[in-house]
Amino acid sequence: MARSIIIQALSASSLLFSVASATIEACPGKETTWSSGAGQLYTTCPNTDYQRGGRSLQIVQNVGNCQSCVEICSKDTRCRKAVYDKQQRICHVKDDKNLMFWASDSRFDAIRLDTEIKDGSFISTCPVELTKYRSSGGANFDVCRGSDYEGRSVKIVRQVTTINACADLCSTTRDCKKAVFDHNDNVCHIKGAEPATSLVWVKNKRFSTITAPVVSDIAKQGKWSDIMRLPLIPVAAYVVPQFPQADRLMFFSSWGVDAFGGASGMTQFGDLNFETGAVSHREVVNTHHDMFCPAMSALEDGRILIQGGSDAEAVSIYDPATNNFSRGSDMTIGRGYQTSTILSNGKVFTIGGAYSGPREGKNGEIYDPATEEWTALPKADVKPMLTVDHEGIWREDNHAWLFGWKAGSVFQAGPSMDQHWYGTEGQGSVVKAGTRDTEHAMCGIFVMYDAIRGKILSAGGSPDYTDSNANKHAHITTIGEPNTPSQIERVSDMAYQRGFSNAVVFPDGTVLVTGGQPRSLVFTNTNGVLIPELFNPATKQWTQLAASAVPRNYHSVSILLPDSRVFVGGGGLCYVNKIRGSTAGCDKSVDHADGEFFEPPFLFNEDGTYAQRPVISGLPQASVKIGSTLTFQVTEIIAGGDAKLSLIRMGSVTHSVNSDQRRIPLEDVTVNGNEYSAKLPTDSGILLPGYYYLFAMSSQGTPSIAQTVQVVL
Repeated sequence: MARSIIIQALSASSLLFSVASATIEACPGKETTWSSGAGQLYTTCPNTDYQRGGRSLQIVQNVGNCQSCVEICSKDTRCRKAVYDKQQRICHVKDDKNLMFWASDSRFDAIRLDTEIKDGSFISTCPVELTKYRSSGGANFDVCRGSDYEGRSVKIVRQVTTINACADLCSTTRDCKKAVFDHNDNVCHIKGAEPATSLVWVKNKRFSTITAPVVSDIAKQGKWSDIMRLPLIPVAAYVVPQFPQADRLMFFSSWGVDAFGGASGMTQFGDLNFETGAVSHREVVNTHHDMFCPAMSALEDGRILIQGGSDAEAVSIYDPATNNFSRGSDMTIGRGYQTSTILSNGKVFTIGGAYSGPREGKNGEIYDPATEEWTALPKADVKPMLTVDHEGIWREDNHAWLFGWKAGSVFQAGPSMDQHWYGTEGQGSVVKAGTRDTEHAMCGIFVMYDAIRGKILSAGGSPDYTDSNANKHAHITTIGEPNTPSQIERVSDMAYQRGFSNAVVFPDGTVLVTGGQPRSLVFTNTNGVLIPELFNPATKQWTQLAASAVPRNYHSVSILLPDSRVFVGGGGLCYVNKIRGSTAGCDKSVDHADGEFFEPPFLFNEDGTYAQRPVISGLPQASVKIGSTLTFQVTEIIAGGDAKLSLIRMGSVTHSVNSDQRRIPLEDVTVNGNEYSAKLPTDSGILLPGYYYLFAMSSQGTPSIAQTVQVVL
């Protein structure tokens, strides 16, 4: 794109506006949204124009596309509306101080600032310019007006009349790093020390926050992005497979963008391009399926099978080739909060789900994509895997920790204390494999970080679904041949008790755990753990990383992206007993229609700059069979040896469950200069069919941007 030339505030009489038609009140086409990452959402309506007299704030020429015009608007704090002239490639930046008429015109795309940060919204950066203050004792503080730290105050001092006086109090109070000044009541709140105290930063014009500056070591702790505001709460999410690399994340809630309740036959979906930041929103009604609280499995061909939930028997299939949904065959039993997993033969097994449909424990069944039919497995008995919950059966068969394995088998690692093998032949079967712990761990995390060796990490969870203390236990379970005993090792505890947390596995086999709370309490922010932890299988130890900005508890998600960033978002959603009913009476503070991106430490050099990544090229885009050899080039490897390779299956996540993700280290590799030949595992129970990220890692541990590989039977 040619370098943009900015022309300041020209008269509208010099612009080539034309009144094409009568004014409109709503966009006649399909709107898209884009988040600035700093709290604003911008909505674009194609083929429309804001027509008015007066002056534009600025006119930018040689702008390549509408997305670039949105970004120009986002960087001008005065901008409330903009117009992109597609014919002349000009971006017109506008405020809202003059009367504008919205009209259809195919020459232009109209842009508007959709939502500004409201009081009570969580923030990760100050919404106004920070000011500095040096206390009388020489301590330095950052002051952010119009913001508050919500969380415990260890001291409350009244009749404090200025921000500076409050900062002086903090400077003379032991361990004080954060304080809040209440402008209305002239009160200084000395906040408790973190991480023992959980503090969250929110916008609130009544207060000002006072913070001792901290220099973070991102090479050791990683780095969080600003908060990205989204059009709905991402209660569930999945990566859309695409060659040569994925760039889209689909996410959804229920019939409402912030509400659920009952079988509605509709679902609100968002579509995030995590490369450009573009976000769109649509309502899916053609499958007559409210997909809230489902099971999800990615099929061999990349389609996403979404089953059950609020519409308990319904099955929807998302096809990435068309970006559309179709209705699949109904399950034999209506289910919600069940888990499913793809099998070594490409079929899908599901079990549990008493939350929706009949209030009873639900045995397994299996889906065959070839025939598009479900078959009940009455001897795949759910009873052995039940937890014991004070609310009864509708909580006890939820969210099983399932792993498809060899010869069509399924390993169930939790959340019950006991572990089991499920067979899927004939009428099914179940065999006890071992005992993981002395207590149940509902809504704990589980991930297969090394499928070659059958290694599974699990951690956290609570005995009861809600109103129950979570644990911080961690275990490595090792599995071998189906129906043989599992080997269970108790490893170092996490630093924090966590219920409702989420986990992703990285290319090097380390596992990131985010969010959760020490006492599982649905639909709350209470004591949300902001500090993630990273598990290293080599040392079997946990490392605490940089704190996030938003509590991610019940109904939150995390998922790995191809550049090794992690999208972390969601939390909340309000029960409303009338479809499309109002959420005005709901507690909006627990609803998180937003997300953050976490960049792990291995992406950075010691000085905080981005590390050089290896580059994968020459990878064929055709599907590859189990046991075949992948040949490609890896370049830009800094001195220190050959790259290490791994495959990670693309994920789908909801309610702490991501049974699609698993890591397969590629160890049978031949290297000839930049040419790499990697032999794939021969067992489809280890290398399940479907779409994978292929990563190459430098000797310093920095991964490439993943390329997409489709593995078929």
